[in-house]
Amino acid sequence: MVAAWVGFFDALIAIALVLAGVIGAHFGLAAPFLGFQLFLFGMLFGVLGLILGLVGLFRTRRPQFRSAHGRALVASYAGAILTALLVYLVLGARSYPAINDITTDVDNPPEFVHAASLPENRGRIMTYDKARYAERQQQGYGKLQPLHLAMDPDQAWREVSTLAADMHGWTVTYSDPKSRTVEGVATTRLFRFRDDFVIQVRPAPAGSGSIVEMRSKSRDGQGDVGANYKRIEGFFTTVAAAADSRQARR
Repeated sequence: MVAAWVGFFDALIAIALVLAGVIGAHFGLAAPFLGFQLFLFGMLFGVLGLILGLVGLFRTRRPQFRSAHGRALVASYAGAILTALLVYLVLGARSYPAINDITTDVDNPPEFVHAASLPENRGRIMTYDKARYAERQQQGYGKLQPLHLAMDPDQAWREVSTLAADMHGWTVTYSDPKSRTVEGVATTRLFRFRDDFVIQVRPAPAGSGSIVEMRSKSRDGQGDVGANYKRIEGFFTTVAAAADSRQARR
C-alpha cells in the first residue's frame, strides 16, 4: 500500500534528519545553524509522515492491504511525536519577540569592544540597533532591568568578572578593570550556538553602590526564543545570590 510505505520511509527520514541535526551541531560535525535547520526539516518531514501514516491506517483496514498496517502505524506514531514537538516549539517561539540582541539599557547599552575583533565576527555589525530592537524588547521583556548592588564599583566588577568566568558554557574573552567591562562567548547546550555577551559595572547615582548592565547578542537567526533574555536574568540571579551570601557572612 503506497501511502503506508511512503509514510514509513518518510518517518525514517524525519527521524534521521532530527538526529543528524542535533548530533551534528552538538558535537561540532555541522555548524549550529545548519544543525538547527536539519532539525526543523526533520520535524516537517514528520508532519508529512503523520499525514501519510493516517491515510495508510485508513487504507490498510482492507484485508488485502493488512501487511502494510505496521508501517502505517510506525509512520503515524513517529509523525505524531515530531508534529507535537514542532507545534510546541512554534507556540513557544511566538511568545518571544523576534529579536536577538537584548540589553538592560536601550538608551546607553554596553558596547562590544573586543568581540568585534574576533575572526568569527568579522563583517558583523556589533553596535546596538535601538530603532530595530528597543520597542520590541520593551514589549516582550519590559521587566528587564539592570542589577543594583550595594558595593562599590571596583568590588562589584571583581565579583561579576569572577562569576562570569565560572558560568557553565561561558568563555571570557576580554576583561578590563579600568572600564569595568567583561566580554565573552556563551555556548548553548544542545545546538552549540555561540552568542556574544558584554557586562559592564557602572557607579550608581549619588554613590549608592553599583549598577550592573549587560547585553547579550546572538550570532545566528532573526530571533533567539528568549535565550539572551534568560541568559541575562540567569546571570543576575547568580550575582545577586552571591552578593547576598557575602553580606550574610559579615
